[in-house]
Amino acid sequence: MACCGSRTTFAGESKAGDLRPLPGHVSDIAEPTPAPVATFTGGKSFTGTRRPEIREDGEAVVRQVRLKPFACDTTLVTNRRFAAFVSDTGYRTEAERIGWGVVFRGLLSDPDAVAPSRSSTPWWVMIDGACWHTPEGEGTALAGREDHPVVHVSYADARAYADWAGGHLPSEAEWEHAARGGLDDPRFPWGEDEPDDTDFQPCNIWQGTFPTDNSARDGYVGTSPVNAFAPNGAGIHDMAGNVWEWTAEPFRIRSPSRTAKARNAAAQTQNLRLMKGGSFLCHISYCYRYRIAARSAVAADSGASNTGFRVFYDRS
Repeated sequence: MACCGSRTTFAGESKAGDLRPLPGHVSDIAEPTPAPVATFTGGKSFTGTRRPEIREDGEAVVRQVRLKPFACDTTLVTNRRFAAFVSDTGYRTEAERIGWGVVFRGLLSDPDAVAPSRSSTPWWVMIDGACWHTPEGEGTALAGREDHPVVHVSYADARAYADWAGGHLPSEAEWEHAARGGLDDPRFPWGEDEPDDTDFQPCNIWQGTFPTDNSARDGYVGTSPVNAFAPNGAGIHDMAGNVWEWTAEPFRIRSPSRTAKARNAAAQTQNLRLMKGGSFLCHISYCYRYRIAARSAVAADSGASNTGFRVFYDRS
């Protein structure tokens, strides 16, 4: 697990779909209007890259595919739209039912007051009450973040929303095809230029020394509005950075190597899913996974302050 926190599921929890009314303090932000979509005709495409950076994740495996026509939201699912879904269905996320969420320490008002959840990743902490509408725990709210991406959503939560919206979570091939925006094999959705800590910030990632010094040169310490940064050639925002995006696929490395087989077996046992896009916590020195071909393996029941999604749709 490269960049996201994980959650352990405990026996006796209620299952996805456990219903309860939308909390009153966020009901007024619900906005059911769907996002604009970008459309694709389908045809020949591919996954992977001829210029891999993290081979052990499987990004060096270039696989030719044929896609059916599809469309996708040009923005990540926002807090407004997720509130509309919850208002309509009464859905409760896994974080709400469990009662806690995984939060990046740097987002807390008093980060030193909370012990790290793991010594290996001290920047992640478990916070009681942290969920999509109280992102940093009890007493926090969505004020000013209505048009930011919804976070603290698990794979099941994202699927439930996509079903409600009449769409689906993307395959890796759909996601990468959309992210390239008509370019051949670009490193990033905008092309080849590498983001830096001083002069060029085309997306919401970390600037500075992770995890202690974030200069927020791009204007954001955490998430950003879903249209804050310029779109790619297909008109799609945030295909790099802001929040990680769930896909429909389990994590799998398509390689006959012994290492790949062992990692695939572990991924199946742990129910790891494939996420794409990177987040506001990524940096070239720590999590160089805001590239189009980059991949991350994350437990299906995970939800953290940097995990979100967008919806894709079939087209006839």
